[in-house]
Amino acid sequence: MSILEVMNETIQIPDHYKNMKIEEMEARIKEIKAKFGTRLYIPGHHYQKDEVIQFADDTGDSLKLAQLSANNAQAEFIVFCGVHFMAETADILTNENQKVFLPDMRAGCSMADMANIEQTDLAWTKLQQIFGDTLLPLTYVNSTAEIKAFCGRNGGATVTSSNAKNMVEWAFTKKERIFFLPDQHLGRNTAFELGISLEDMAIWDPELEELQFQGDVNNIKVVLWKGYCSVHEKFTVENIEEMRSEYKDINIIVHPECSHDVVQLADFAGSTNYIIDKLQEAASDTVWAVGTEMNLVKRLGQIHSDKKVMSLNPNMCPCLTMNRIDLSHLLWSLESIEMGKPVNQIVVNKEVAKDAVKAVDRMLHRS
Repeated sequence: MSILEVMNETIQIPDHYKNMKIEEMEARIKEIKAKFGTRLYIPGHHYQKDEVIQFADDTGDSLKLAQLSANNAQAEFIVFCGVHFMAETADILTNENQKVFLPDMRAGCSMADMANIEQTDLAWTKLQQIFGDTLLPLTYVNSTAEIKAFCGRNGGATVTSSNAKNMVEWAFTKKERIFFLPDQHLGRNTAFELGISLEDMAIWDPELEELQFQGDVNNIKVVLWKGYCSVHEKFTVENIEEMRSEYKDINIIVHPECSHDVVQLADFAGSTNYIIDKLQEAASDTVWAVGTEMNLVKRLGQIHSDKKVMSLNPNMCPCLTMNRIDLSHLLWSLESIEMGKPVNQIVVNKEVAKDAVKAVDRMLHRS
């Protein structure tokens, strides 16, 4: 089910939450957290608003938070402050006694929704007609449970932005070619780093249902799903040129979900954790333009006040869907649990979860 379909079935937040004062909501959240103790766990993704992240028991990327949720066996109620696919991953990895909730079901991921299982099955059939049994599927963890399950069923694995290089190397020990979903930019940047030329990569367009490439089809080593992050794709070569013209000694660091041209022109490129660590290690008085989600960039600027930290794109807005979760939705989720009438529970089909775990496990065994 896509996030749009989920939204159509979503229970709306009661109106009285919209009229509550911030101080009142914060006090109630603290009260409920204290009441439930270790039975309640709130993981918060790096890209969440400060008003929400202040109540997170742990912060991190999606996979780390899902793993922490699973390892936190005392937590009966996991209120995941992130987006839909992240809560799905947490539900896949946690045990039957743990329940996962998403405070706002509108918190989706446009990139994850760019690859649904019907499109993927059709693509797989057509690609096998072209390439035979020479493809191994890999999916970025920023994908739906059904796409993870597809990879699990077909011998593939999940990848993160931190371990994508290792996982692509592993995939090429298994098959001659890889099929990378759903983020074309992470797939392209990773393959290029491993020495695969752009000419040896092709795009699968799920809307046109066709393989797009130049040259000899037999030379294709990587098939990239035509998906992208709507935030990271907005960082441009022009942004880099403008920053370099304004700041002589600026350091430009970007996430590998950015386009290939942007990654090639940046000084550094890496995962969210890589960016966080790089800023932590940086010398005082250095200047940094960061190509990733705005909430995190602002937080990094506040943490590292001894450095100048700004967004690579000064006109960038926070991720719309990641920004859905706010104090009122967090409180609503917690109070619904307190009343014994929880809302927005995330439940992944057992067969889907079983296959998805295979894909995740293949990655974890090599990370």
